[in-house]
Amino acid sequence: MASRRVIRDVRSVGRLIAGLVLILLATSREVHASLLSPEAEDTMATVLAIVILFVVPVVLIVVFWLVHILPEQIAHKRNHPQFEAIRTLCLLSLAFGGLLWPLAWIWAYSKPVMHKLAYGTDKLHEHEDEEVEGAVEGGLNLRQKTLGLHERLARLEAQNIPEAELAKLRADLDAIETKFAGHGAR
Repeated sequence: MASRRVIRDVRSVGRLIAGLVLILLATSREVHASLLSPEAEDTMATVLAIVILFVVPVVLIVVFWLVHILPEQIAHKRNHPQFEAIRTLCLLSLAFGGLLWPLAWIWAYSKPVMHKLAYGTDKLHEHEDEEVEGAVEGGLNLRQKTLGLHERLARLEAQNIPEAELAKLRADLDAIETKFAGHGAR
């Protein structure tokens, strides 16, 4: 008995809600499918079309390019001896729509086979970075040292030292400067 009463109450509440909805629909004057006005919808559609037609392709091309040069950058950071070949494969991958990109990625992370046996190292120009850093530091130290030597020479000139010894010191200093100037030019 109680279940029939509950069912009857639910039906009556449902009829009441349906009646209220019909009354609200019948009394409304305009019905819009959007929250925006028609002019705002047109403006939004125009802006969205421009973005989709011009901005999205440019962004996709840039992202595609950045992803395809990653193996080249990895090979460069790791001083891979086959860096130029990996760079070429990356460019070919761009031309072939990315089909070769996974090969370039794997190649950039792999060690070259038999390269150590042939060249004695697993890296391309392993000592170049050390030589460049040493030359820069050595060049700064050389400049500081030669400035110090010139100052010492000027002090010696002021102390009445024989001209023959001063000429010999000047010649030695010039020889050192030319030797290291030629070394820094390499």
